[in-house]
Amino acid sequence: MNMPCEIVKDLLPLYLDGVCSDGSRAAVEEHLAACDGCAAELRAMRAALPIGGAEQNLKEAEAVKSISKRWRKGMAKSLLKGVLCTILAVAVLALVAYVFADFRIVF
Repeated sequence: MNMPCEIVKDLLPLYLDGVCSDGSRAAVEEHLAACDGCAAELRAMRAALPIGGAEQNLKEAEAVKSISKRWRKGMAKSLLKGVLCTILAVAVLALVAYVFADFRIVF
């Protein structure tokens, strides 16, 4: 069976995870025996991903937590400032309306 490389490359992740059917597995293995390009693609998929050590990951997680905490605190401050500014603006407008509502021009 001669399968095109595009189909085999689509099947490689399933083949690598061992979740493809027996027929697909046999066809992929047959193709890999004859195709160096697809075999290289499979080797690249099997290569270990560059993942840092657990200690480095914990440090990065703590940094993210710290940034998140500061961001939430900043958002709370901004919300409080916005509410206070709105209340102040409404109070000033109410005061201006009250003062000028009783203001009469006499000629």
